[in-house]
Amino acid sequence: MDTVEAGLGEDGEDGRDGEEYVGDARRARWIAVGTGALLTLAGLAAALLRAAGSAPALASAAYALGAAVCAAATVLGSRGRTRRALWLLIAGTMVMAFGDQFD
Repeated sequence: MDTVEAGLGEDGEDGRDGEEYVGDARRARWIAVGTGALLTLAGLAAALLRAAGSAPALASAAYALGAAVCAAATVLGSRGRTRRALWLLIAGTMVMAFGDQFD
């Protein structure tokens, strides 16, 4: 059985051409940017709420640091570095989760 019979074309492993991969990459880029912006805003809002309340300063700082990491992920995602952006989003969310534990 050769690659054409198995559905494996010359363009990609599953027979998809380059235009479909471009669409997938564009979609991943927009998802990384949108998620990063949303997490950045949520982290900043949480940092401001914790700073205005009676929470320890460490909790507010952790939320602000997590928001900064998510903002960096947004920039990387907009430039097409989606794998690095998604790992930074995970790291930023983990930092914010640690901040929640201090609260």
